[in-house]
Amino acid sequence: MTITAHDHRAHGYDDLTGLMGLMTGDEKHGPAATSTLDVLWVLYDRVLRVTPERTADPERDRFLLSKGHGPMAYYAVLAAKGFLPVDWLPGFGTYDSPLGHHPDRVLVPGAEIGSGSLGHGLPIAVGTALGLKAQGLTDPAVWVLIGDAELDEGSNHEAIAFAGPAALERLHTVVVDNASASHARPGGIAARFEAAGWSAVTVDGRDHAALYDAFTAPHPGRPHAVVARVEPKNA
Repeated sequence: MTITAHDHRAHGYDDLTGLMGLMTGDEKHGPAATSTLDVLWVLYDRVLRVTPERTADPERDRFLLSKGHGPMAYYAVLAAKGFLPVDWLPGFGTYDSPLGHHPDRVLVPGAEIGSGSLGHGLPIAVGTALGLKAQGLTDPAVWVLIGDAELDEGSNHEAIAFAGPAALERLHTVVVDNASASHARPGGIAARFEAAGWSAVTVDGRDHAALYDAFTAPHPGRPHAVVARVEPKNA
């Protein structure tokens, strides 16, 4: 479907490719963006309790994009869901555009954090979950999307090791696995989380039904990790 910058209709999943096609130029990190597309859509379409009208609501769910170095799919989904105007997409990455190559929480409606540097999002998500708990806000869920290569960073393993024993059951991590990590994990990525006391499941990152079931699986008393496998980055 052809999408124009001035198209103000409600958009669905089938429109996302057209919305991403409005973003052109260098440094797009295309594989990083497309690897997250289905995960982002299922979260925003069926799971996250946040809308453009609720971005300041203390009771909203928090979604943190740690894999911010490829934000085109994120911007496309935010536009499809009405968080930001479709008109902004063609300016992606230009000097005066709010849509930078890394998202800026001050400039992008709905963005909870500025991101893109590997290894930051999961520790921030742990802090967010702790902060909400300290405020007595036990209903909001905290979701963070990371890439498998981010598990090369020690900061993530410290966060994983802390969150399990801390029983942060409102914390959810989605690892989009496109086989770009430098270091293998004994038993696979899910086993790393399970060893630290997390609930964890591995699914096809393109299968919307499987993603939804994994995202909504009960995990009382434990944080939850979903490893979403997609095609290898260099395939």
